[in-house]
Amino acid sequence: MVSTDPADLEDHGFSVNDYHPGAMHSVVVFPGSTEDVVQIVKVARKFKMPIIPYSGGTSLEGHTRGHETGGICVDLSRMDRILQINEADSDLICQPGVRWADINSTLKEKGIPLFLPLDPAPGATIGGMISTGCSGTNAVRYGTAKAEWFLNVTVVLPSGEVIKTRRRARKSSTGFDTTKLFIGAEGTLGIVSEATIRLAPLLPTTVAVVQFPTVRHATEAVREVMNKGVGIQCVELCDDVFMQATNKFGMSLRKWPEKDSLFFKFQGHSQESLQETARVVKSVVEKHGGTGFELARNEQEAEDLWADRKNAHYSGIALLEGSKGWPTDVCVPVSKLPELVYETKKDLAESGILSTIVGHVGDGNFHALLLFRTDEELEAARHAVHRMVKRAIALDGTCTGEHGVGIGKKEYLVEELGDGTVELMKTIKRTLDPLNLFNPGKLYPDEPRPKGRNQ
Repeated sequence: MVSTDPADLEDHGFSVNDYHPGAMHSVVVFPGSTEDVVQIVKVARKFKMPIIPYSGGTSLEGHTRGHETGGICVDLSRMDRILQINEADSDLICQPGVRWADINSTLKEKGIPLFLPLDPAPGATIGGMISTGCSGTNAVRYGTAKAEWFLNVTVVLPSGEVIKTRRRARKSSTGFDTTKLFIGAEGTLGIVSEATIRLAPLLPTTVAVVQFPTVRHATEAVREVMNKGVGIQCVELCDDVFMQATNKFGMSLRKWPEKDSLFFKFQGHSQESLQETARVVKSVVEKHGGTGFELARNEQEAEDLWADRKNAHYSGIALLEGSKGWPTDVCVPVSKLPELVYETKKDLAESGILSTIVGHVGDGNFHALLLFRTDEELEAARHAVHRMVKRAIALDGTCTGEHGVGIGKKEYLVEELGDGTVELMKTIKRTLDPLNLFNPGKLYPDEPRPKGRNQ
């Protein structure tokens, strides 16, 4: 299917989730197979047209924006089949348009006690998850997309050649890991058309929530909890403003104390192990000023508690009537997180910006949703995000823990990674894509203009 409908071009070229500059695509194409993608790439090469992959479309940093000269948007949503489930090997093979939530639903329906632990936004697809190097709330226990969850990928290169990065074995010493070359590349090196994904055993879980007098108390408690070696699958920080927003949103089944809070998800092989983890965590958090420790009484209550955390974006928007939100994330070493969160909240308060903060506090990653209603407030939010990133990098952290680089964060890569590393990335890009057709203008920092020109 091919579309030049203005509504399709608008939907694919822009995103309601970010406020970066962009342009319309010339055409949107919906392939159904690897062979279709090859034909699209051949057309793009013939006419030297930019080619922009599109998957779940969340695009928090402008990853799917159109190019200023136009181009071909390749919407992979129709390549959404699970091709093979290998229960004995705990893996499966699928196309890039499959949503991670659908994978887990399918496994549950089939009675297969396995799941894919990566859990970014509910609408995220495998292609986008690979491209941005995603993670989610389970990163504390299971790591990110850059761990070993993707065993191999089939990729259509800018030349039109199709490669498979490796076999299905769990490990291999055959040279460097070419699978990881495409994880986090944001569609600039090739288009993933198939992936083999490792799965994890599905174990019993439960949820607990506790409140703290300050974010600093909460993050320091997490630091000690993580060193206890107990069964923590997730630990999420929700600040006092977020808890206020949750109450105002009105979707929760309870009225929350409007205090800085931690949401824990415990994991274990039995109810006894879950109870032991809860006992250890309760002891630690109370030592750090935690109050109101509440452990879910049953599976349904655990789901209800966790749903309040997963509604972060929509509850945040509800806090300020008529507002929009700028979502961003940064990540630092866990020991630096209290300082980062404290300084960021102080900065936002002094700037008059209302914002919720939630985060995967167990691995040093936190997200802020900066609310605004006017163009002036939008610019204030833009500058606040810039200061947040600078603060994170100064603490030996990163400009993005899991949202990706796209357009919004590429200016920070040289400062974070250094000239040599960025030039190595650009060398790989030039080698694989000498015509610079694959998602141009994303991920790689712009070349500095020669001095004396237009300055």
